[in-house]
Amino acid sequence: MKRILLMVLLLLCTATISMAAGYNYVAPDQFKQWLEKGKDMSIVDIQVPDEFQQHHFKGSLETNSYPVKSAADKQKLDAVLPKLAATQNDVVVICPRGGGGAKNTYDYLKEKGIDEKRIFILKEGMQGWPYKELTISDSK
Repeated sequence: MKRILLMVLLLLCTATISMAAGYNYVAPDQFKQWLEKGKDMSIVDIQVPDEFQQHHFKGSLETNSYPVKSAADKQKLDAVLPKLAATQNDVVVICPRGGGGAKNTYDYLKEKGIDEKRIFILKEGMQGWPYKELTISDSK
């Protein structure tokens, strides 16, 4: 009996740790619906300037902060913090692939007081975005 209780306890601890280290993601299909319905949200785009000019979403907050590792990268995000803090809108992080840079941004925004429940990462980032007609290009 003690052995079973110990195993259950270990499983619960493992599940809790896994959940605590998790991130909120929004799938491309769901994000497409949010865009089409005009959902109130803040889109924080961390792509480098060339990639942002090639493809971004209308209303995106351009930060050029990828990969959000250095103090200089984080300082670029600081510029959008007042806009994010001024509303209770969801925040969608746009990254080239939805990986490390997006997680770094998520963690930094959370550290700066943005409620984690509001922060989402676009799953697979811009490289995995299948609805190119919903992006804007500034390229000439």
